[in-house]
Parts: sequence; structure tokens; C-alpha cells
Amino acid sequence: MTNIAEGSTIYHMPDEKMREEIASLGEALRNRELRTVYVKTYGCQQNVSDSEKIKGIFKESGCVFTDAPEKADVIVLNTCAVRKTAEDRVFGHIGALKKLRETKKNALFMLGGCMVQQEHIASRIKESYPYIDILFNTNNLERLPGLIIKNLESASGVFGSAPSGYAISEQIPVFREGGYRAMLPIMYGCENHCSYCVVPLVRGPERSRKSIDIADEFKRLVDDGYKDIMLLGQNVNSYGRYLDEDVDLSGLLYRLNRIDGDFIIRFMTSHPKDATAKLFSTIADCEKVSRNIHLPVQSGSDRILKEMNRGYTKENYLALIEEARRLIEGVTFTSDILIGFPGETEEDYGETVDLVEKARFYSLFTFIYSKREGTKASMLPDDIPRRVKADRLIALTELQDSISEIYDSAAVGRILKGIVTERIKENTFEVRLDNNAVIVASGFGKEGEFCKVRADKLLKRRLYGEIV
Repeated sequence: MTNIAEGSTIYHMPDEKMREEIASLGEALRNRELRTVYVKTYGCQQNVSDSEKIKGIFKESGCVFTDAPEKADVIVLNTCAVRKTAEDRVFGHIGALKKLRETKKNALFMLGGCMVQQEHIASRIKESYPYIDILFNTNNLERLPGLIIKNLESASGVFGSAPSGYAISEQIPVFREGGYRAMLPIMYGCENHCSYCVVPLVRGPERSRKSIDIADEFKRLVDDGYKDIMLLGQNVNSYGRYLDEDVDLSGLLYRLNRIDGDFIIRFMTSHPKDATAKLFSTIADCEKVSRNIHLPVQSGSDRILKEMNRGYTKENYLALIEEARRLIEGVTFTSDILIGFPGETEEDYGETVDLVEKARFYSLFTFIYSKREGTKASMLPDDIPRRVKADRLIALTELQDSISEIYDSAAVGRILKGIVTERIKENTFEVRLDNNAVIVASGFGKEGEFCKVRADKLLKRRLYGEIV
């Protein structure tokens, strides 16, 4: 392992079987003179975490990395399927690779992630993009060395389909590049089956890692100097379900909070139907757990929420927010809103606006509905004009900006704790607060370390101040 100040860390040294497979992969790559790897990641934090495992496998096999695909011997695209725009970007990138293939005859072109775990997408790629050598499944990355070796030996495309069971492997090496923030998966899969969401179809059922494995990895991250550690899961607050130990997210947070060190714990993504007073009380008790909670609501209309299969009402959600504010001093919330779900009326949209005004989120991630093949919502008529969706999105964003500005204005004159994330120029740094607000601060700071910062003024949604 290497300290983050030096640029990288490797975790999960593999067992004997995995070491042998990675050694064989290294030999096979060297025999083909494939040494430099380019990895491009699309989508969510879980995809970024998957790419860290992909890099770990290549790193342990003796490869180096590049940010320029034209300099790479192995090109890996790790894809996202949540929205059509993400898929369109990937297909655009794949199309651009055709010209690169003409100049790099011996290069290895690989495509993985949620997109290729959809049968219709995988078929399209095989038929229309024959220069892609390998399609692989990120649910089973322990099989990746064998898939690559198989391709190199057969000189023909291969596809790693997902076996039943979706076992969790703790033997995959993880390569994290430098920084102050680390992502740590604690569970995989989802069983909520929201009607618009393809995630359960591509990520599979819920399965949680053992708490001891999580705690061991967390401790190594802290020892290596990471300050902001994000616990990941498609539905993170259902952690522990189906495990052969009596543990839930609250129990895990208490355990991690007791680890020595100066750090902050975050988690995402939470589902409102599984958020409880017990969890909020745990956050209040654990001084190292962030007071900023991401709790996606998607809509403020009870009718739309039912169509979405979200499992709660607008009243339920607002009651959760108020309960958390009662239990956790200084808590702030961020959320997701899906605009233009099939059949969304002006009245439905108005209910969403009303919820945003009442919930007073610190920030909001807004998206226009994207039809996903295989979901229940894809069978509903999507009859809302694109212009109407865009206008609703713009108006909601403007409303949220006005609410966020109230929070930022309230920070002026206060001394707050944050992490120095970037040096802008001599004696000027970006400092990120617990709620992810950024202060441009003068003074003396060290990147990747906590500091106290005074917010002096707010200009155009940006705070300015001084490290104290």
C-alpha cells in the first residue's frame, strides 16, 4: 500500500488462486506487448468503485495507466444504463474507437458495466461494433482475468455473462488514485424495483459485505490518510439484510465511528422507505458521520410516487425530514427529482414544487425521465412534450438555487470545519464543507487535511473566506 500523498493505494491483496490468475494475465499481456491501459468510467459512484477494481487487476498484472486512449494498448469503457443520455455518450465513444482500431491493430478494446448487462444492448454491440473484443460483467469482476486470457488465446470476442448467485468476492485488488476522498462499497444490488429504474435488472438482488471486511478496509483507508469516506450501495440503508450476522447500517456506522482517526463518514444512496428514526439517532450519536444526508424523493405527487413504486407518500417523506431535523442538530438534505415521468400533469408537478419548498434541501439533482427498456414505466405512454419537461426542470432548478442561496448566506460570518481539496494559487485554496459547499479561502492549508475556515462573503453562489 502507498500513502495517498504519493498518489495511489492498493487493497485486497488476492488469495492464491486470484494471484495465480493475475500472474497468468500479466504474462499473457506481456506476450502481446499490451502494457498501457486506459479506463473511462461513466455514471455513478458505484461505477467509479468498479473501475478501481478493474484498475487493481491491471495494476497487479504489471500494467500502467494513461489518460489518453490513443496511447493505450488496452482500452476499457465502464458504462452506465440509468439514462439514455449516458448510453448515447458511450455509443458515441465506441463509434470514435473505430478509427483508433485502424491504427492500433493489436490493441484490446473492452466494454463493461451496466449497459452491456442488458441483453438488447449487448446484442447491438456484437452486431454493430465488431471491433470490441470483450464484453464483461462488472457484477463478477473476479472472472475478468480469465476472460481476457481467453480472448488473447482465441483471438475472438468473448462475453462474460452473469452467473446466478451474484457472489461477493473479497479477493479483487483495488487501485485507488490519490485524493482525500475514498469510496467503499458495503452492499450491491437492489430489490426495490422502482418502475422507471433499470438498476435491479443489471445489478441483481441485494447482497451485503460482512461487517468485518468493511471495517478492515475502512481502517486501512483511514491509516492511509483518506479523510472523506463514502459508503456505497444501491439501497445503502437496507445494509445487512440476508447477512448471517445481526447488523444493519446503524450498527455498521457505530462500529466505523469508533475507529481512531480524523475523518468523516458519508453514505449513499438511501431509500426513504428504509430511512428510520433509529438511523437518524445513530447519525446524531456518531460525531464522525456527516450531517448531510442524500435522500432521493423523485416526486412530490402521491399519484406519481405510487406509479413509480416508491413505497411512501409526500406526507411520509416530509415527516422523515422533520424527524431528522428534530434529532440531528444542523442536518441538511440533498435529493433527486425525476421530471416528466409518464403522465405527470401540471398538478403533479405543482406537488413536487410544494415539496421542494417545504423540504428546504441544500441542493437538488434534477433529471428528465428517460425510458428504460425492461422497466414497467417503459410500457406507459410518454406523452409529455420535451419542451414542457425542460421548462419544468429549469423552473425547479431556479427555485432550488434560491433555497441554496439562503443556506450559503447563513454561513457568512461563521467559522466552519472543512477539508482542503485543492490549491488554486499561492495561499488560496478550495475548502469543502460537510454539506459539500465550497469556500475559496486564503491562508495556509494542506491539501487533503481538515481545517477551520471563516466564511466572509457570498458572491454568485460561491463563498469566500479565510483559513483560520
